[in-house]
Parts: sequence; structure tokens; C-alpha cells
Amino acid sequence: MKIKLTVITFIVSLYPLSLSANECVILLHGLARTASSMNKLERELGEHGYKVVNIAYPSRKKPIEELAGMAVEAGVAACKDRSAHPLNFVTHSLGGILVRQYYRHRDSGDINRVVMLGPPNHGSEVVDNLRNAPGFKLLNGPAGLQLGTDESSVPKSLGPVNFELGVIAGTRSINLILSTFLPNPDDGKVSVESAKVEGMCGFVTLPVTHSFMMRNSRVIAEVVAFLKNGRFASESAVSSGCRGNLTP
Repeated sequence: MKIKLTVITFIVSLYPLSLSANECVILLHGLARTASSMNKLERELGEHGYKVVNIAYPSRKKPIEELAGMAVEAGVAACKDRSAHPLNFVTHSLGGILVRQYYRHRDSGDINRVVMLGPPNHGSEVVDNLRNAPGFKLLNGPAGLQLGTDESSVPKSLGPVNFELGVIAGTRSINLILSTFLPNPDDGKVSVESAKVEGMCGFVTLPVTHSFMMRNSRVIAEVVAFLKNGRFASESAVSSGCRGNLTP
């Protein structure tokens, strides 16, 4: 009897992996970061059975319009090379804007789900206040200048999302100076309100900072929950249960 129960437990433990055995997750890092910032996510999503591709792209070298094609197409090609389908995206900060930009006028039918971490979906007031500061363009490149909230804001021009999206926003900051430019609550770079976007299907806030949220265990647990179930696990999460019906 004990042996039989052990076998059953083993089979049940494998079942969650079978749900994602052939799904691909494309990871896109944020502005002025590298693919290594997403390594913990890559490892843990792999442990849940996903085929994960962690894309590096030159975030400080080109504008959003060019970066979107480079990064997204590299991810899609890598998934095809691994015969992995359907596609999922997990993005940090600018990475989410690249997905929105790429699929703005494209069919998103190849996407299963997307989770964005700290996305400046309505831009960031930090950019508005610091764009003319010495060294800002050097550190953040042309894409950084496009992430403000004024008429030149690329995120604000993209419209509603056309894929199943969950957004995780942070409510803690380790940069109190930058937070003075932002409506509270914020994560030090992006306000909670700016992270929201029309058409998202799930939204949750967690006590994490912008720069390190992608490595936080609670964040990763919520990412896995949304990818598998289309909703976040937290009781405080807002969810419509279907694409495009959640009002920010």
C-alpha cells in the first residue's frame, strides 16, 4: 500500500510539468539590463516544464520600434528551433513595451499568455523629469527617451493589448529620489497606475522593487500561476478571467 501511494504521489508531482511540456516562454529583460537579470526566472520556469529562451538585446542602442523586431523575432525563432509551441512571454519593464509594439498591428494568435513585470505602460514621470539631465541619454539610450508620459511617449501610443495579459506591479522603492517624481504607490521607476493597460486580464501588486522584482520568489510564483491558469494566485489580484475585459 505504501509503495502504491508513493507511485501515485510521484505521478501527480509530474502532472503539472506535462501541462507545459511543449510550451515556450520567451524572456525579455528591461532597459539597461542584460539577459542574466532573468536567469532565476529562466531556471525556475524550466523546472516547471517550460522550454525557456532568454533573449539578450541591445536595449540602449536603438529605439523601441527597432528593438521590438529584434527581440521578439529572436525569441520566436528560438522557440521554433526547439519545436516549442504555443508562445508565452514574461517581460521586465521595457521588455513588455517591446511586445506591445511588435504585436500592435500583428496577429497575436500564436501567443498563449504574457506576464509583464513593472511595465511602464503609460510611461514614467522619471523620464519626464530627467531626460535632459547629463548622462541620461548615454545611460538609457534612445529607447529610454521614449518612455516618458508626454506626447513623445511610445507606450501611451500603443493602445489596448490584443493578447491574454497579466501585469505585476511593485509597491516598494529603494530609490526615494526617483520616487518623488512618481505618483504613489510605485516601485522606484514605474507607478502602479502606469503599469496598468487597457485589455489586461489580470493585475496584482506585490511589495517588490522595480530593479529586482524578476528575482523575487513571490513574483515568480505569480508568473507561474498566470502562465498555467490565466489568473494570479494572490487573493488581492484582480482578474476578469478573459482577454480584454478588465478595466484598468
